[in-house]
Amino acid sequence: MDKRIALLDSGTGHCKSLSTGRIIAFLSLFVVSALFTTGLHFETSNFQARIQHVPINAQQILRKCAALKVRPGPPEGFQHRAVSDRYDFGTPSTLITNARIWTGEHNGTEILFGDLLLDNGIIKAVGYVPEDLLSTTTNLTIVDAQGAWVTPGLVDLHSHVGMLSAPLLAGVIDVNSPKGPILPWLRSIDGFNTHDESIRLAMAGGITTAQVLPGSSNAIGGQAFMMKLRKTPERSPSSMILEPPHTLNGTDNGPNLTPRWRHMKQACGENLIRHGTRMDAVWSFRAAYEEARKIKAAQDKYCEDVEAGTWNSREDFPESLQWEMLVDVLRGRVKISNHCYEAVDLDNIVRLTNEFHFPIASFHHASEAWLVPDVLKRTWGGTPAAAIFATNHRYKRESYRGSEYAARVLADNNIPVVMKSDHPVLNSRYLLYEAQQAHYFGLPYNLALASVTSVPATIAGLDHRIGFIRQGADADIVLWDSHPLHLGATSVGIWIDGIAQIPIPSKAGENAGLVDIGKCKEGQTWLNLPQVPVWDEERQKAVHWDGLPPLEPISQRKQVVFVNVKELWIKGERGIEEINLSDDQQKGQTIVAIKDGHIVCAGITSTCESVVAELETSIEFIDLHNGTISPGLMSYGSPLGLEEIAGEPSTGNGPLHDSFLADVPSILGDAGGLVRAVDALQFSTRNALTAYRAGVTSATSSLFKRTLFDGASPSFSGLSTTFRTGSRHILDKGALIQEVAALHVSIGRPHPLASKSGKKIISISEQIAILRRLLLDPGSQETLTGQWFKKASQGTIPLVIEVHSADIMASLLLLKKEVQRAHGSALRLIFAGASEAHILAEEIGEADVGVIINPARPYPGEWDQRRILPGPPLSNDTQAVTLIRNGVLVALGVPEAWAARNARFDMAWASLESHGKIDQRQAYALVTTNLDRMLGVEDVDLDLVAYDGGSVFDMSSKVAAVISSQRGMVDIL
Repeated sequence: MDKRIALLDSGTGHCKSLSTGRIIAFLSLFVVSALFTTGLHFETSNFQARIQHVPINAQQILRKCAALKVRPGPPEGFQHRAVSDRYDFGTPSTLITNARIWTGEHNGTEILFGDLLLDNGIIKAVGYVPEDLLSTTTNLTIVDAQGAWVTPGLVDLHSHVGMLSAPLLAGVIDVNSPKGPILPWLRSIDGFNTHDESIRLAMAGGITTAQVLPGSSNAIGGQAFMMKLRKTPERSPSSMILEPPHTLNGTDNGPNLTPRWRHMKQACGENLIRHGTRMDAVWSFRAAYEEARKIKAAQDKYCEDVEAGTWNSREDFPESLQWEMLVDVLRGRVKISNHCYEAVDLDNIVRLTNEFHFPIASFHHASEAWLVPDVLKRTWGGTPAAAIFATNHRYKRESYRGSEYAARVLADNNIPVVMKSDHPVLNSRYLLYEAQQAHYFGLPYNLALASVTSVPATIAGLDHRIGFIRQGADADIVLWDSHPLHLGATSVGIWIDGIAQIPIPSKAGENAGLVDIGKCKEGQTWLNLPQVPVWDEERQKAVHWDGLPPLEPISQRKQVVFVNVKELWIKGERGIEEINLSDDQQKGQTIVAIKDGHIVCAGITSTCESVVAELETSIEFIDLHNGTISPGLMSYGSPLGLEEIAGEPSTGNGPLHDSFLADVPSILGDAGGLVRAVDALQFSTRNALTAYRAGVTSATSSLFKRTLFDGASPSFSGLSTTFRTGSRHILDKGALIQEVAALHVSIGRPHPLASKSGKKIISISEQIAILRRLLLDPGSQETLTGQWFKKASQGTIPLVIEVHSADIMASLLLLKKEVQRAHGSALRLIFAGASEAHILAEEIGEADVGVIINPARPYPGEWDQRRILPGPPLSNDTQAVTLIRNGVLVALGVPEAWAARNARFDMAWASLESHGKIDQRQAYALVTTNLDRMLGVEDVDLDLVAYDGGSVFDMSSKVAAVISSQRGMVDIL
């Protein structure tokens, strides 16, 4: 008989104990073999039925069955490993001394003061490093942290880095598949582009590990992978995977190895509309999981039989390469990241988990999760985390009820909170900014830091390696220039697997030393946890109103006295100026008295006593708690006031005819099709009112619009308008600040998806040729195009050109000279967007061209934006610093309406990353007077904003009231 049973474990020679079933199988085989040897014959069929034909690979099959019952996790003794499997031999060891170490332990409350030893890609000691350990550590680099903060490397649980690469090109968009709703067999690693420029940028922001997910256009988009964001000597995607599953290179799950966690992306809601309705999507889930359940049941029955010694008529182990991922889901071996926004979708998935008995690791986006926490708690297998944005809401219907208070509400309901980027929806370089905003709006500091470190690491099943600073973990460490929750905190040292990434090593491989971040963050204040406002009342109100609380002022007053005012800033002849409220000889409470929207007295109580006494009895006193009063901010660059929900056409202005590409309707009587934004203004949109409550009291909006997947709107973006964000309607007093602000044109290369979608495109040379003709010969003055291009050519109205490429800007500077020679007047040219403007900083300054940087912190999203100046820690200077140094008038913009509220943070960030080259007065001008000057609204009085608890630059402050002199009113917020 050919078949044999080995009682020795292959490869070891050691005897193995057999189960009862396996002993019976062996004895049966032995008896049959003996009978055939002696020549005895039996004709009894029953006896033949009891004879077991044991396959030669029986041991392997039994091990495979046993492995199905083992839970994924680190192998035994992992924490005592001496060398990391990701260690690059020859890497110097690193001793970080005198550090404040946030370890992530004890729910993020543990802080140690001391040293940290990184060796062989592992954290060898935390807090105290024994001398005997140091004495045996060779090739040691010592970094003195000088009391600065050290955290684990950040973990981005939701990223498409490498899938939607920077710069985005038509040939490297591998994030979604059009092949159907259920695709668990696809893998993000198969489309990962190691040349994505955003890998380096994300790492510079402190991200050391990112979960690279397929997109959300499929119900099951495929398998995800946790990737370390450093290039390895091999330079391959595979070498960047953290703990690749044993099935990465085949179906064999390595039964002798401890299984590793696998990761998968699911989605629900409107992103799946191409495959049908929500009902269709849920059925596709159920059908897929039913198929997986059948395969799992067959496997379980197979293993039950063979473990009982029943081998006859046994086929191969039942499995399917197509469905094996979902079978692993049902076995609890997969961490699912589920894109899901609304209560209906969250409830659908929770019911699905209870029908098929599988857990969800995290719901992503989860805009309404904070409103239905009990739904999440019903998830089979335990409550999942919620991976959310901080303030990025209302960009589509599903996110309309998202809230800045969501993180705190979720935490109060014991739901783990993860802040994520959804890169490139948000630039993942600023993942920590999401945690900072979450903390600002009430998430406790320990949970805010944990939301980008220990919580996502734990949710991914990798907390034994990442997310914590503990002995035996991977040496992924970030050293910060300030407390990590301070706005603008910048990495000055980053190690991944113990290998220095920041500062960038020299070509010879030596550590170049810590980045000289410079001034601005000196002193103990920057090392302390930033104080933040209390939002309890606003948060409770938001929940009460089911996510849509009223945003209008609580009350309006004509007479208000603000007390305990630390600073008063107004708009003066030289820009923003400070008014002295007291001097060293004066004692008493500082106050600012308002009557009919005007300041009637500012100083100490005794100075203003008589003025206050003359005010009417209806006067209201507001304590600002050492706060400030300063001019309101302006937003520019987004469709603020022109739409309610960016992704919902029924709430906006609608598509414009692009006269660059096709003839506009003849009924307009204007070949250029120039239109005015003022005609499409909407007031009381939630984005506008949210901005108003954040101190952004005015906005200039044009019909230009750019989106991630559609690119820019028509090249003729019409005439912008300037309005007050807090007004009720256009007829409200003071609602319209300036009917026409500027003439807008967009010049650039087509979006990479334009050619794929069949959209018509126009060359750069044709775009500039059309612009040249209109500026040199505007045509009939009976058309809006003729009228306004003539005004632009004569310099009576600004011409704002949305442009990013330095080469195109250079051509436009030549065109400016040509037009000025022809007309003998100055062309008031402004570059908006301007990602590459720093390359031409000197020439732009000499040409007296203004620049509106948008976005405020650059990202090389498209080819025209690829040569950005990234700023610290990758470059010492920023774009704003470089332009200002060359005499350029600079302002900041925002590309999307939801972000208008964050203008105060944008201007503060510009100052903080400038090495002290942009002071607070200059930073203030970036979103106030500089925009006024460029857009011709400088003669309009700015509303004043009262901040409770600090200044516009302080994270401790929030807006208490808006003072409008034109309306003669104070809005109490």
